[in-house]
Amino acid sequence: MDAVAGGGGIITLPAYLFAGVPIHVAYGTNKFGNSFGTAIATFNYGRGGFVRWKPGFLCAVFSLIGSWLGARLVVALSAQALQYCTMLLLPAVAIFMVMNRNIGKEEKEELTGKKLYWRSALIGFAVGAYDGFFGPGTGTFMVLAFTGLLGYSLINASANAKLVNLASNVGALITYIGHGDVLFLLGIPAAVCSILGNYLGTRLAIKIGGKFIRPVLLAAMALLVIKLIYDMLA
Repeated sequence: MDAVAGGGGIITLPAYLFAGVPIHVAYGTNKFGNSFGTAIATFNYGRGGFVRWKPGFLCAVFSLIGSWLGARLVVALSAQALQYCTMLLLPAVAIFMVMNRNIGKEEKEELTGKKLYWRSALIGFAVGAYDGFFGPGTGTFMVLAFTGLLGYSLINASANAKLVNLASNVGALITYIGHGDVLFLLGIPAAVCSILGNYLGTRLAIKIGGKFIRPVLLAAMALLVIKLIYDMLA
């Protein structure tokens, strides 16, 4: 799911928390495992010629900066404060997802010139900061931003989302490792599974295209809403 439409953290982060992993370690371990899968997805999309490299690299640089700052904020907060932030962010993310459920149905002209680059930088920093601080739904936000603000097709948006998401993952992961918030005994097998899943997801997306990406994107949004309802009831 993450390779195609983003939102893998919607599944993996709650899984760590449900298993009893402390919240800071859950954030770090989640970032560790997902980073390897994202790297494989980025490689596959790049090899297929679906990545817009120049705006993608600019977006990735600003995403790296934003992610590092977001992760620094996470490690500075107490576990209780982080739980409160999570409870506040989940409703906002879910509402945004539901309001944009028709994404990708209409074709737009791809943006060029200066607007392409400053919008890429803005997307990278904003979504990167969100990824470093919270994470779930980041790839989906990237796809929404690239299609809505840059006019990318769904396959190009998914490809560039992986490149930028990889940068934000690395920026956050450096901070988490430095603070000892990665449980490698759990993170390494999770990374192996993430690599396999991302490889399969990118091959399907490249082979089938938008017809495959759109329903997976909607599924990612639906899962986030279900998680929100579950958290509220719990």
